[in-house]
Amino acid sequence: MSKKHKRVEPKYVPTKRQASRWQRQTKIQRIIIIAAAVFLAGIMGYVGYGYYNDRIKPLRQTVIEVNDTAFTMGYYVKMLEAYAKGAESQQVYYLTDIVASQIAQDELVRQGADSLGIKITAQEIDAQIEENKLPNKEVYRDIVAAGLLREELQEYFASQLPGKMEQAHIQVMLVESQEVADGVVAKIESGGNFTALVEEFSCYPMIEGDLGWLPRELMPNPLIAEAAFSEIASPSARNDTGGLTKIYDESAIKSVGYWLIEVVDTDEEKGIKARAMLLGSEQEASEIKTRLSKGEDFAEVAEEHSQHESKDNGGELDWLKLGDINSEAFDEVAFNLPLAELSEPVQDKSVQTTAGYWIVKVLEKGEHELSEDVREGLKVKNFNEWFQEQWESSTINDYLDEEKKSWAVNRVAGGK
Repeated sequence: MSKKHKRVEPKYVPTKRQASRWQRQTKIQRIIIIAAAVFLAGIMGYVGYGYYNDRIKPLRQTVIEVNDTAFTMGYYVKMLEAYAKGAESQQVYYLTDIVASQIAQDELVRQGADSLGIKITAQEIDAQIEENKLPNKEVYRDIVAAGLLREELQEYFASQLPGKMEQAHIQVMLVESQEVADGVVAKIESGGNFTALVEEFSCYPMIEGDLGWLPRELMPNPLIAEAAFSEIASPSARNDTGGLTKIYDESAIKSVGYWLIEVVDTDEEKGIKARAMLLGSEQEASEIKTRLSKGEDFAEVAEEHSQHESKDNGGELDWLKLGDINSEAFDEVAFNLPLAELSEPVQDKSVQTTAGYWIVKVLEKGEHELSEDVREGLKVKNFNEWFQEQWESSTINDYLDEEKKSWAVNRVAGGK
C-alpha cells in the first residue's frame, strides 16, 4: 500500500514592495497608539492638575499664623463648616472674618495657658464632646479645649485675688446738664432720696442707682473712680459736698435729646420740608433758640452744635413724611408746626446724645470683703487684660483675602 503524502500549501511570500508597505502601516499604527496614549495622559494630567490646583492645593496653603503656629486653608474650611452648621448658605460669608479671628484667639489662649502650666486633658475634652453631642473631630475638639482653657484661666485669675480690697459704696446717676445737676445736688443736700431722684432725672439707665461696694478696677469709668477714691481733684472737674460729687463728662452717652425744628415748606404729596438740630440738653436747646431768635445763622449753629447727622448739611432734612425720622416726638411737633416758626425744645427719649453730668454719692469706703459679684467681675477683667497683653505681644498674620474667603465659602456651601 502506498504511503499517503500530506498536502503542503504553498507559503505566501510578500514582495519587497508589499512588505515595505506593511511595515509602514504598522509603524503608523504604533505612532497613532503612542500619540493617543500621550494625548490621553496629557488630558488626564491636565484634569488632575486642574483638580489639584482647584481642590487640593488651596487646602494646603497657610492662611493664618499665630506666632510659630500655622493654620492651613483645610483647617480653616473645617472650622468654618463647624461654625456655619445650621446657617443658610448665604450667611456663611458673614462668618469668614469671625471664624478667622476665633482661630487666632483660641490659639493665643492655648499658647498663653501653656506658658502658665494650665492644660486640659483628653478625657475632659471627651466628656464635653459627649455631653454636647458634638462630632469627635479635630476642630470640635479644638473648640471645646479652648472653651475649657478659658474657664481654667479665669479660675486661675480668681485664685490670685485677695480676700479684701479697698472699695467704695456709691450711688450714681447721669443727668443731662449742669442746670439739672445743680438742682439734683441741692435736693440731695436738703434730704432728697437719691433713688427717687434717679427715677426722675437719670438719663442713662445702664448705670444708675446704688452700685454697692466696688473696687476702683470695677468702677463704671475713670471719672467715677476718681470721684469715689481721690481725695484731691481740680475744682473745675468736681464739686464736693460731703461725699457728693458732680462731674462733667463730654463722652457720656445719654438716652435723651432735644430737637429744635423749623418747617420751611409744605406740600400735600411731598409732606413737609424741614430743618432741625438735635441737642444734648433742654438747657442747651433753650440757649441756642435764644441765639437764633437774635439772628444767628441756623446752618452755622447746626454745624457747630447739632448731634444729628444732618449737621453736615446745616440741619436741612429736605422733604419728610411721617415716620421718616423714626421719632414720634419729632413727628408730633413737626407735622403740626406753623410754617417758618421755630419750635420750643422737643424732648426725645428715643435718641442718644453725648455729654452730661455724673452725680456720685460716696456712702462709705475702705477695706471691704469681695462679694461674689465683685470677685466674678475682677476675674473676668483680669483675664481680659491678660488676653489683651497676649494679643498685643504676639505676631498674628491673616492671609485671607476676598478671593480666599470666597473660595472657602464655596467649598463649605457646596458641601451643604
